Amino acid sequence: MSEVELDVLDLKEMVLSNQSFGPSDVASIRSAISENYGHFGELRDAVSEMEADDALSPAGKTKMGVCQFLLGKFSDALGTLQAADGSAMALYYQARCLFELGRYEDAIAAYEQAQKSGYNEDQCKIGIAEAHRYAGHVEEAMNILDNIFGPTEQTADYMYQRAATVAAVGGRMDESLALYQRAVNTDENHAGALFGLALENDRMGNDEEALNLYERAAKAFPTGIGVLINLGLIYEDNNQFDKAQGCYKRILDCYPDHPRTRLYMKDAAATGNMLYDEEAQRRNDRLAQTLNMPVTNFELSVRSRNCLQKMGIQTIGDLTRTTEAELLSSKNFGETSLFEIREMLSSKGLQLGQFAHEKKSTEPPIDTSHMSPDEQALLERPISDLNLSVRARKCMARLQLNTIGELIRKTGDDMLECKNFGVTSLNEVREKLADLGLKLRGD
Repeated sequence: MSEVELDVLDLKEMVLSNQSFGPSDVASIRSAISENYGHFGELRDAVSEMEADDALSPAGKTKMGVCQFLLGKFSDALGTLQAADGSAMALYYQARCLFELGRYEDAIAAYEQAQKSGYNEDQCKIGIAEAHRYAGHVEEAMNILDNIFGPTEQTADYMYQRAATVAAVGGRMDESLALYQRAVNTDENHAGALFGLALENDRMGNDEEALNLYERAAKAFPTGIGVLINLGLIYEDNNQFDKAQGCYKRILDCYPDHPRTRLYMKDAAATGNMLYDEEAQRRNDRLAQTLNMPVTNFELSVRSRNCLQKMGIQTIGDLTRTTEAELLSSKNFGETSLFEIREMLSSKGLQLGQFAHEKKSTEPPIDTSHMSPDEQALLERPISDLNLSVRARKCMARLQLNTIGELIRKTGDDMLECKNFGVTSLNEVREKLADLGLKLRGD
């Protein structure tokens, strides 16, 4: 179907028509929504009309069930398809629904039934391999893929499934990435392969390439939740909050009660609505420059200079975070020196102790005396061992936290101060630490 045809397509009318419905029609629906997301609403409206039709034929129920599947309504779709015409297509999409619902053994049985009923044999085998992989039967999945021969071996779907299975086996990431790339070379719009490449680039810190790949994967329909969430997080990191909200909205269009996405949408909306005060920013920039000025730039008496040096006061900012009482407690620092410092700060519109409330407290050391050698070694493990989500990992990087020991010195409030680190990410960190018998400071 050409781009012109896609633009003028009345998808709702096509779905509601009495014409026969098969895999090519599913491909047309997917292509239409991939090219123009506005067609999503047409599909949703068409399904709503079919759901209200009590006289829908068994063949019509197959069409409705497939369309419900495309909308992410997997439980509804399964019930509809089980009451449909029993066709190979109905059985195949029952298997797809069961897979999405996490019922992998049932999905395998449904794929086998679809295959016996005449649905594409290799397509069913690929589905069975995927279900085995998700069920943890990685060797069985690989064995099935090893026994698929002929033209199917050169399809993007096959290479994608093989890449994912190789990755699940572990230790062969180069081979997996090569297969993902071959899949994309075969079908430049293959969402699964694009996501696999994007995820690996994201993990390696190749943000620009990851963004490009996520954007390409996001054009496909149906689009995986992982693609849209990870893309939304990158948009947030780039302060593109409207685009981030667009990603989250697409998830909520299909899964309106998805808790994680609802939180992300709320965070993106709140952050994006913050007004940028240019004049205030300029004032803050000027203040920051002043606070970073070394005290050695000013003419001070030898006594004052020596006292400041002994107290570790190096900048104007250090002075604004120090009270008069703290200065006077220093040996040889008297009223004359105090007056001198006051005058110097006054010339800059500042005063002693002005920002004393911002003085950072030193994080207390961790008491390891009660820990075994293995427990102490645990604190030296890298944070990457926690397998955190993309958002949480990036916040760890911003906070310059490298080890688990460094992490548990932080409080929950410390973590929430980091950009884009919300309650969801905090709970994730706490759960990961709890699995190791650890917790944040103050918890």
